[in-house]
Amino acid sequence: MFWTILSIFAAQRLFELAVAKFNEKNALKEGAVEYGRRHYPYIVAMHVLFFICLIWETIAFQRGPLPMALVVLTGLIFTQALRYWALFSLGRCWNTKILVIPGTNLVRKGPYQWFKHPNYVAVALEFLLLPLLFQAYATALLFTVLNAAVMYIRIRTEEQALEKLHH
Repeated sequence: MFWTILSIFAAQRLFELAVAKFNEKNALKEGAVEYGRRHYPYIVAMHVLFFICLIWETIAFQRGPLPMALVVLTGLIFTQALRYWALFSLGRCWNTKILVIPGTNLVRKGPYQWFKHPNYVAVALEFLLLPLLFQAYATALLFTVLNAAVMYIRIRTEEQALEKLHH
C-alpha cells in the first residue's frame, strides 16, 4: 500500500511540474513577471526532502498504516480534489512559481471564490496526512512546520506581486 500511494503522489508531482513548465513558457511569452526566485529552490528542496524523509521514516520504523487509515485516506482524497479544483480553476495561470501576467484579472472562480490560497491548503494537508497515514509522525511534524514557514514567505511574496501588478 505504501509504495502504491507514494507512487501516485510522486507521479502527481511530476505531472504538475510538466504542467507548470508548459504554463510558465506561455506566461513568459505573455510578459509575465516572476517573483520569489530566491525562495523557490527552497520550496523544491522541501518537497523532495519530504518524500525522502517519508520513505526513510516509514522503512526505518516499519509501523505500517495507521489503524484509522481509511479516515486519513479519505482526507487525502478530499485534499487531492481541492488541489486539482484549484489547479483547473487557475487553468493556464496555475504554476509552481509566482508568475504574474500584467493586465490579467485575479481568478475568482472555483475554490478561489471562497479563499485565496486553496492549493497551499491542500499541500499543507498533504504534508500532514500522507505521513500520518503511515505513522511517520516525525515527518508529519517536521514538514508541517517547515511548510508553514515557507508558505509564510511565499504568500507574502505572492500578495505583494499581485498588489504591484494589479493596482
